[in-house]
Amino acid sequence: MKIKTAASLIAAAFALLAQGAYAADAASAPKSRADVKAETAAAAKNKELTPAGEGKPAAPTKAKSDKTRAEVKSDTAALEKQGKLAPAGEGKAAITQPPKTSDTTRAAVKADTTDAAKKKQLTPAGDAPAGAK
Repeated sequence: MKIKTAASLIAAAFALLAQGAYAADAASAPKSRADVKAETAAAAKNKELTPAGEGKPAAPTKAKSDKTRAEVKSDTAALEKQGKLAPAGEGKAAITQPPKTSDTTRAAVKADTTDAAKKKQLTPAGDAPAGAK
């Protein structure tokens, strides 16, 4: 009998809490169609609406520059003359020449290879040298 009483008290407590939740929903009653249309029109005027389709909202527009087009062009030309202008693309400095890996000329390499072939010191094709993976 005590279990039934305890269960009844718990159910009553939940019912009282649920009434509070429903009362909070009543305070934020649904808006009328005219109110929703007015809010949507105001958001469209302020360009705050998300574009149609799936995806994230559009990024906020950036503030306009204080400089004129002519000022920007002259600043860019001055930086280019000074050599301080970053190259186009990723913004990293351009590599003018690849790094040298060997000081030996092609003719010297060919001569060394020919000598090694005559002495039978070359590794046959498909055979890895000892210790190589």
